Amino acid sequence: MRRLVSVDTEQRAESRTGAGADRREHARLWHITLSVAGEEAPLKEVRRALEQLAYDHPFLLNSRYANDHAEIRYWEEARDLHDAAAVALRLWGEHRTSAKLPPWEIVGLEVIGRETYQQRVAEGYGPPPAASMGVHPF
Repeated sequence: MRRLVSVDTEQRAESRTGAGADRREHARLWHITLSVAGEEAPLKEVRRALEQLAYDHPFLLNSRYANDHAEIRYWEEARDLHDAAAVALRLWGEHRTSAKLPPWEIVGLEVIGRETYQQRVAEGYGPPPAASMGVHPF
């Protein structure tokens, strides 16, 4: 017969705090560039939808758009590239209805670590920091 051993409340809280801190310690920042494209849509509707997406997803840095494609850039916190990419690939579909996004498909995804992003910017060949945050036409 197995006996149940009780764990005091203080020890359980300490265990949970340590696990949460460990997860945060391993999380990294990833710069995401998501490209979507599809059939033409009115520019006003595309802009309004991207503005709603920025409202729904507060970490959105900026979006550029045309009537048949858009590019969304933002930072994501995730344990590794696989997790960051998985979240990025769900972003458009999960917000399609709530933001009334066009029925476009994802045609490109770039996920790079913070260090790589900073190195590219420092060397002058990466995307400039998103100083003009918001939703802008191409």
